[in-house]
Amino acid sequence: MLWRSMKINSYIEMLEVTLQLGERTMVIHPTVIRDGNGYVLVDTGIPGSYGLIREQMIQADIDPSAPHSIILTHQDLDHVGGLPEFKDEAADVYAHEVDQPYIDGLTPMIKLSEEFKRGLIASLPQDLASRFETTFSGNVKNVTRSLADGDKLPFGGGITVIHTPGHTPGHICLYHEPSKTLIAGDAMVVVNGKLQGPNPPVTPDMETALASLRKLKAYSIENVICYHGGLFQGDAQAIGELIESL
Repeated sequence: MLWRSMKINSYIEMLEVTLQLGERTMVIHPTVIRDGNGYVLVDTGIPGSYGLIREQMIQADIDPSAPHSIILTHQDLDHVGGLPEFKDEAADVYAHEVDQPYIDGLTPMIKLSEEFKRGLIASLPQDLASRFETTFSGNVKNVTRSLADGDKLPFGGGITVIHTPGHTPGHICLYHEPSKTLIAGDAMVVVNGKLQGPNPPVTPDMETALASLRKLKAYSIENVICYHGGLFQGDAQAIGELIESL
């Protein structure tokens, strides 16, 4: 497993974590929003990502023990899997109200079958497996602050929540107005340097997902951080035209 980070601007640090999953390699991009003496972590990786993300934050001169909160863009395991280790240190955990029951374990995650879940738990170290089961048992409230479309958060000079369902019912993007940066979650991906729509095999409602992207044309966007693929940069008009063409 490798890690590195990229400072997008004075507010935003994009992390890059390379995970070796058996014979398969997966690269993810959690994001840190700096906020005064604290920070906000957007998405927590897969189970076992805790140490990797913390180490990368230290390399980026971010103190992991500083006051912080967590924002989850949606319920998928590669975004919430690290929550059992992160959440006890966080002041709050934010997620969209529609995905909240899945993240709290009250409803089975849409793309996580019981068979895969049992196999995953069996593959984890005993302590982490126990924490994972407890966190997503439905008996623990993980999300402390529910979000809705258009909510304004004060972090890093101002974040707007954009509800972009389709990839999951409660998927959100985050728009950082001061730097014109969109944290896109899985609403889009970057492949070979090109911005593309959501990944079809893991997007149950593609029609809704593509319709959601049209909402982004209302924002002046110069930087897009995709959880899978990393950073895409370009002028706002070019990004708007690309979104409309998907």
